[in-house]
Amino acid sequence: MRRRRKDHEHPQHERWLVSYADFMTLLFALFVVLFASSHHDKTSIKKVSAAVKNGFQEMGTFSGSSGLVTGGSRPSPQGGDAGLDVLELQQKLNKALGKEIARQQVALRMTPEGFVISLHELGFFNSGQARLLPGAEDPIKRIAGVLMQYGLDMRVEGHSDDVPIHNAAFASNWDLSTARATAVAMMLLNEANFDPKRMSIAGYAQYHPAASNDTEDGRRANRRVDIVVVSATPPAPVSMH
Repeated sequence: MRRRRKDHEHPQHERWLVSYADFMTLLFALFVVLFASSHHDKTSIKKVSAAVKNGFQEMGTFSGSSGLVTGGSRPSPQGGDAGLDVLELQQKLNKALGKEIARQQVALRMTPEGFVISLHELGFFNSGQARLLPGAEDPIKRIAGVLMQYGLDMRVEGHSDDVPIHNAAFASNWDLSTARATAVAMMLLNEANFDPKRMSIAGYAQYHPAASNDTEDGRRANRRVDIVVVSATPPAPVSMH
């Protein structure tokens, strides 16, 4: 029997055009974003970025969770001010509270919860009381003067050590910690006209210690009111390849 010759398929030499077209599309988008970034109109930059992102999503080039980031800002998961410069905020607070920081009455730190301004009991409250000391108003006003420059979401937290309290004013550390947080929050609201909708108050008693309660120094560190700027996000870690 005579074997049938198989028809030879012609190779597709034009497939490179698909990759070339995708490359040219991405290159065009890059130049558009660079052109927009050269202008200082942030609204226009956002519009261009959104338009390019939507166009790529329709083409299937990027997934729905991807996008172009412009302006160097990171989105804030807490819904606060995504453009907050944490280092700038810390520098301003260091300058405004230099004396209190040196006396260990105030401490600044960055946590996964946000940027924290810790007001220790020393210098702000008498032991077992929630009324602010007369000298405490000035540093809180200086804190308010810095924070009012930003649109921030804040949580004012009261904390205590683990020594039980029973006096005429407070039946437990829960009551004391909440009352102290309320006193600081009201001072911030009255002095800086913060939007009450962007501020919350919490009392944690002894259950969120900053140090060990086994020593006097540790218990002293735990008796504090924390102003947590939940709009602030920690700097992104730098990955090494």
